[in-house]
Amino acid sequence: MPIEIRVLRRGDEGVLARVADDVFDDPVDAAAAAEFVADPRHHLAVAVEDGVVVGFASGVHYVHPDKPRPEMWINEVGVSPRCQGRGVGKAVVDALLEAARGLGCSVAWVLTERDNTAAMRLYASRGGVEAEAPAVMFEFPLDDPPPPRG
Repeated sequence: MPIEIRVLRRGDEGVLARVADDVFDDPVDAAAAAEFVADPRHHLAVAVEDGVVVGFASGVHYVHPDKPRPEMWINEVGVSPRCQGRGVGKAVVDALLEAARGLGCSVAWVLTERDNTAAMRLYASRGGVEAEAPAVMFEFPLDDPPPPRG
């Protein structure tokens, strides 16, 4: 059976009830899935084979006061190990990029680790251009108390 690629919309959260192992980092939470697909700025492209999600790409489109058009941040891409090497990652990224074009986004962007060769190869194959300056990501654990001021 062929793999179906689709971008989920409000009411499609039931698609996420059956997900192959190692596609998402953690088990899908039904309430969070419903909230995600109901939010018009959140986007989830999925690959479905025999009723099971075997891959996804998630993103958020946003506006900013100094940008004339919205942008798409690609947050995460995951593919079941048994489906890797079959073009699933390319297909879900392409679906997300097409959604971004349809929203009038001027650019889509993603961060990855330089040693993640599969991701580097995937993004380059979809026309991604590596930024000249290396990026550094800072995380702010919001469950911890804030650092002292000063």
